[in-house]
Amino acid sequence: MADKIRAILLAAAAMVGAQPAAAHHSFAMFDQTKQVEMAGLLVEKFTWTNPHAFVVVQSGQTTYALECSSPNLMTHAGWNYQTLKAGDKVDIVFYPLRNGKPGGMLKTVRLANGKVLSGW
Repeated sequence: MADKIRAILLAAAAMVGAQPAAAHHSFAMFDQTKQVEMAGLLVEKFTWTNPHAFVVVQSGQTTYALECSSPNLMTHAGWNYQTLKAGDKVDIVFYPLRNGKPGGMLKTVRLANGKVLSGW
């Protein structure tokens, strides 16, 4: 009987420990050996959502979707849900997508007032 209870407890502990890992995705889609710098981009949208915030910016006719860290970590770096608004002009540095599509993982953003914030 004790072995049965022990087995149930071990299985439950394994399931609880595995859940956070299963919920998170890989960052392999971003080429973290390259950085792209772009200036004077127009913010189209900023979403402050879990598990990751997103910034969508426009450069000419091209739209870039940039993944950020979690709102919790971004708050510690000086961000809040109103840091970016549609129409803001920003300079960005990001790690591009490996597939060549426009987008990536935001490294830093320079706001119009000159303040630089980390996206991770």
